[in-house]
Amino acid sequence: MPIALFALTVAAYAIGTTEFVIVGLLPTVAADLNIDLPLAGLIVSVYALGVTFGAPVLTALTGRAPRKALLLGLMALFIAGNAGAALSPDYASLLVARVISAFAHGVFFSVGATIAADLVAPNRRASAIAMMFMGLTVAIVTGVPLGTFIGQHFGWRATFAGVAVLGVVAFLAIAVLLPAQLSRPEPAKLSDQLKVLASGRLLIVFAMTALGYGGTFVAFTYLAAILETVTGFDAGAVSLILVLYGAAIAAGNLIGGRIADRDPVKALTGLFAAQALVLAVFGFTMSAPLAALATLVALGFLSFANVPGLQIYVVELARLYRPGAVDVASALNIAAFNLGIAIGAWVGGRVVASPFGLEATPFVGAGLVAVALGLTIWSGVLDRRADATAAQAA
Repeated sequence: MPIALFALTVAAYAIGTTEFVIVGLLPTVAADLNIDLPLAGLIVSVYALGVTFGAPVLTALTGRAPRKALLLGLMALFIAGNAGAALSPDYASLLVARVISAFAHGVFFSVGATIAADLVAPNRRASAIAMMFMGLTVAIVTGVPLGTFIGQHFGWRATFAGVAVLGVVAFLAIAVLLPAQLSRPEPAKLSDQLKVLASGRLLIVFAMTALGYGGTFVAFTYLAAILETVTGFDAGAVSLILVLYGAAIAAGNLIGGRIADRDPVKALTGLFAAQALVLAVFGFTMSAPLAALATLVALGFLSFANVPGLQIYVVELARLYRPGAVDVASALNIAAFNLGIAIGAWVGGRVVASPFGLEATPFVGAGLVAVALGLTIWSGVLDRRADATAAQAA
């Protein structure tokens, strides 16, 4: 693998850290800014919405920009957003800073995957893209717990200052390691994205993605608060638990891809069923430390195990129903993941603010995943009908 890929991996690590580290810092941020947990949870939703709507629009608008200059501009925007978060005097300015970071996030992964593939021979493109996204996975395992630890001991602003420094490292790595001349594919038009959104079959998968992936975030957004106030762990233990949870996520993402290779719908049906069940079980085990930890390992594994299958499935359906816009469909499914995060965090906030409180978040999350399970079963039925119709026509 060319060393230029290292620059993209470092940038992905920084972006992954800033996206998920807020989960471990919500109680700290809420206490410092004198806001309640549901209001703090909107910090997660606003960031995810920034990625959801900023990525497709900004990717289309910047399609003709030179690739290296665009990446450098995105990392400069990322640094500005995280520096702004570190200097935020109040809640409103923190939200603005998070949106700025989110805009950089969405476009980076859209453009970065294409660049990573172009840096290697055609038979190594999948490995190159996987190496870039490895930065995101490693961020969940190490960057989020470390950022949580820093925030708990030195203040949450110190965490975002540290992420801004990571952004500077990534900026310099891109400037030095990436070649100046990079191929620029034909930019995707907004009209192409609208055509994909007009496909009912693809909309079902986008809904599966948003609800199945986002369901976990009803509880995950408030995981630090659950572990401290319900389970009884002290704040220092939360960062260690996040290491364990992150390792389970990494394993789930890897094994989930292998499970989904042969039959994505069958794999997703089983994974969503298990995910809904484990979320419901966590609602009962969260008050017992050892049982809660065991459940969280299973939940971490399942929460990201569905990601490869969802992405594979949307590409398969796009080839059938929108063959001229497969890349656009794939990008919109990434947006659906982030829409799911926004929905899950927002719903979780409403649950926390209700009389049912933190203890009810896993049950509501299980309900959202159950809806995704129903959509998956329905989509599988539609696939079989389409296959039968095609066989009769032949």
